Amino acid sequence: MTIFGSKIPDTVMKNKCSHLLSFPFLLFFLFILVFTVKTENISQELSGDIIFYDKCNNTQNPVRNAFDGNLNTYFSSCAPFGNWIGLDLKEKYIITKIVYAPRMDVVSGSDYRERLRLGVFEGANNPDFGDAVTLFVIPGNAERKLTEQEIACTKAFRYLRFVFPYAQDVNKSSYMSELKFYGYKGVGDHTKLPQITNLPTISIHTVDGRDVDSKVNYVKGIISLVYDNGTKFYTDSLEIRGRGNNSWTHPKKPYRIKLAKSVNLMELPAKARNWTLINNYGDKTLMRNILAFDFSRRLEMPYTSPSEAVDVVLNGDYKGCYQLCDHIDIRKNRVDIEEMSTADLTGGYMLEIDAYAYNSETPEPKKFTSTRYNIPVAIKYPADDEIVLAQEQYIASHFNKLADAVNSSQYKDAQYGFRKYLDEESFIRHFLVGEFSGNTDTYWSVRMWKSRTDDKFYLGPVWDFDLGFDNDNRTYPINTKANQSNEWLCFSGGSSAAGSTREFVRRIMSDEKMLLRLKEIYSYYRDRKIISKDTLLKIVDDNAELLNQSQALNFKRWPIMNLSVHQNPVVWGSYQAEVGNVRNYVANRLDWMDKKLTYTPTNRELPVVPKISLTTDKNRIFLNNQSGSEACRVQIADVCGTIITERTYITDFTYEVRSGVYIVVVTDHNAQQYTFKCLVP
Repeated sequence: MTIFGSKIPDTVMKNKCSHLLSFPFLLFFLFILVFTVKTENISQELSGDIIFYDKCNNTQNPVRNAFDGNLNTYFSSCAPFGNWIGLDLKEKYIITKIVYAPRMDVVSGSDYRERLRLGVFEGANNPDFGDAVTLFVIPGNAERKLTEQEIACTKAFRYLRFVFPYAQDVNKSSYMSELKFYGYKGVGDHTKLPQITNLPTISIHTVDGRDVDSKVNYVKGIISLVYDNGTKFYTDSLEIRGRGNNSWTHPKKPYRIKLAKSVNLMELPAKARNWTLINNYGDKTLMRNILAFDFSRRLEMPYTSPSEAVDVVLNGDYKGCYQLCDHIDIRKNRVDIEEMSTADLTGGYMLEIDAYAYNSETPEPKKFTSTRYNIPVAIKYPADDEIVLAQEQYIASHFNKLADAVNSSQYKDAQYGFRKYLDEESFIRHFLVGEFSGNTDTYWSVRMWKSRTDDKFYLGPVWDFDLGFDNDNRTYPINTKANQSNEWLCFSGGSSAAGSTREFVRRIMSDEKMLLRLKEIYSYYRDRKIISKDTLLKIVDDNAELLNQSQALNFKRWPIMNLSVHQNPVVWGSYQAEVGNVRNYVANRLDWMDKKLTYTPTNRELPVVPKISLTTDKNRIFLNNQSGSEACRVQIADVCGTIITERTYITDFTYEVRSGVYIVVVTDHNAQQYTFKCLVP
């Protein structure tokens, strides 16, 4: 007998159950099989045990009201933050849809729709939600009806919850009329996970939901990171604490995180445990640090921290748009100098000229003040619990040699002057970054390092530009004042400096050869259009587009757009106007610097020769761009031509892949493409 073109052996047909293999039965059997496979993945409303945390122990409008199918009842959440409701599904399910509704009625003019805004939906497999992943954040006012939100997520969860948003008005309760989850049973994988916006999403959950309220004491927890349009997922245990000086005083807090394992987080250059989350509270463009770091890379500073804009959720509370950066430490692809033992004396060291070094609240444990210029200096490396007295004394003495050389009558001398102890190339580039960005605090905090085999101090990396780009009422408007005085910002009124660092810098810059070299360096990058008005304005516009979705949520969480916070000189009133202020500043600042440095464009074309290289090792592709030019766009495709990832990078790019053959296409700012075919072992 032949079925679907295949002959069934006679021995089968002679079997005592052969009558069951009739053609109609096989059709029926195949139909049942296909139907069963397909129905396994059909989304349906999920049920389970109601789980919740209610600080108010509400009995009048209890949690069950949110799951009773009745839009006229509701759960009332009266706590400022911390209440949540959800389901224990008993098994893992892949979630496809969330349905929710706010309190429907209007009482005494109260509209309850906005009180669910920025509420966070999470899925987890631990009952304490320590491993929770953010599924969705309600972006605006909930509609007065059942709202359906599709969820694109292949990871499976047993526990689901809605975390009520932080109450802007603590006297007003939030209400959930109805909450439903849809999905289907499955094991799940990490193929696709949700992001809050187009930016990567970082979800952090601490043990018992403890708040991060100290810059000293770490809190243990778990991080979940989703990026590359939801196709990349990383999770690890961590410790988290606060960081920063003035930035720590703001409602939106900055954080330092310490992962359990060293990793190239989001394929960033350094493999490390320690990372920072910069809050950018007073910077209403959320991009000032990004712009300054970009300018530093264009000037080819020895090391500039990468900066990735991300959305952050902490314990189910949407915290806003942050900047993921390196923690500045000693390692490859960060400050790459020699690690010290107690027997080493001459290096490497990492220091910071730091006006906060003697702060009464959080003083630096290892510090000194220079005998000349009264400059406070914190010793950042070796660490305070590792450095020995001989090393403290050596580096303080060596810094004093620099200060003495600057103060000397022979300070300009190449052999006996400040150049013996100071690298002029990094000093000038650091100076240019500070002046272009209009950073009021350029010499309030200066990072520098010294190698073991070199007597010179090198400046960098640059850091902390939230007051830059005309965002400080003490110096605003920078360009108008500069046109009147023709003076560098760091020497003008309103700018800040640690001790007498301003006079220290003024003395160095009074050397005619330093001014000549300053002009040469500036002209080099201007001539090659590495620094140009069109280029720099495009960077502003590109970041405004990148940040647009996230900024809209950020300023709902932190409604400060119409308030003057920190040192804001002007309340511009909208994100677009804030960006416009930065655009105007950048264009006018470059014009002023051209005039100040008597820059004359060259008449001949001076293209930048790209220095793009590709290497591989086990499961990794490395790209390096030392051209100092525009950011490059990289596409990585498999041997079949399917694009695996597409990212923008400037100096270094690392990407994890499986073993195989890959095509890598790099497009530079001139639209020139470089194609690499590589084998990853």
